[in-house]
Amino acid sequence: MNVIKGQHLTGERALFKVRGVRVENCRFDEGESPLKESRDIEVANTVFGWRYPLWYDEHVSVKSSAFLEVARAGIWYSNDVELVDCSFDAPKGIRKCHDVRLSHVQMPHADETLWWCEGVRVEDVSVTGDYFLQGSRDVYVKNLHLSGKYSFDGCTNLVVEDSRLITKDAFWNCENVVVRNCFIVSEYLAWNARNVTFENCIIQSLQGLCYVSGLTLRNCDLMDTDLAFEYCSDVDAELSTPVVSVKNPLNGRIVAPSIGEIIFDDPEVNPCNTAIVQTERKEPFVCLCRAV
Repeated sequence: MNVIKGQHLTGERALFKVRGVRVENCRFDEGESPLKESRDIEVANTVFGWRYPLWYDEHVSVKSSAFLEVARAGIWYSNDVELVDCSFDAPKGIRKCHDVRLSHVQMPHADETLWWCEGVRVEDVSVTGDYFLQGSRDVYVKNLHLSGKYSFDGCTNLVVEDSRLITKDAFWNCENVVVRNCFIVSEYLAWNARNVTFENCIIQSLQGLCYVSGLTLRNCDLMDTDLAFEYCSDVDAELSTPVVSVKNPLNGRIVAPSIGEIIFDDPEVNPCNTAIVQTERKEPFVCLCRAV
C-alpha cells in the first residue's frame, strides 16, 4: 500500500481515483472532492477542511481524524466505510451509503446525517442534530447519545440499545424496530410506525405511541406520559409505572399499576377490544364497555 504522509493537499480532486493508498497526518483544504472515486484507502490523523471529501468510494477506513464543519456532505454514495475515533463536525454527513460503521465518533452538527443508508452500525457515538438516520435500513445502534429532532424517521429493521435519546418525534413511519434499555424523551413518539418493541426503557412523551400498528412494551416506565396509544392497534403493553392517561386504543392489552384517566371519546372505537389491567386498583381488570 502506497503511503502519503505529512502533506497539505489543496485543489479540487487532490487525490482523485487513488487505489490502495494510506493517507497519514495530512490536511485536505481549498478544493472539493479530494478522494472522490477512490478504492481501498486508509486515512489516519488527517483533517478534511473542504466539501465532499469521500464520494463514490469503496472500502474506506478513517481513524483518529477530523471532518471540519466546512467539509459538508462528506461521505455520499460510498460502500464499506468505517469511521473510528473521529470528530465529524459537518452537517449532511453520510448519505446513500452501504455498510457504514461508526465507533467513538462525535457529531456536534449532524443535521440531515446518515440518510437513506443500508447496513449501518453506530456504537459509542454522540450526535447533536435534526433528522438523524432518516430512511435508513438494517441499522444497529448502541450507546448513542442523541440530541435533536425527528430522529430515525422512516427506518426499517432498526435496533437501538443502551442509548440516551432526547429527540422530538422519534421513530415516525418506521417498520420493524426494537429499542432496549434506553432513556427517551420524545413528543409524539413512534407515530405511524409498524412492529415496534420497547424493552426496559424509560420514556417521557406527550401524546406518544399513537397510530402504531403492532406495538409491544415490556417493563417500560412511561414517565409523565399522557394521551398515549390513540388509534394504536395490536398493542401489548406491560408497564412498570403509572400512566397519566390513555386515549382511544383500537385493540390489544395494556397493563399498568394505574392509569390516571382512560378516555374513549370516539364512537367508532369499541372499548371492549382493549383489555386494560390496573394492578394497583381493587378491581385490576376494567371492562370498558361499562362506566369507569
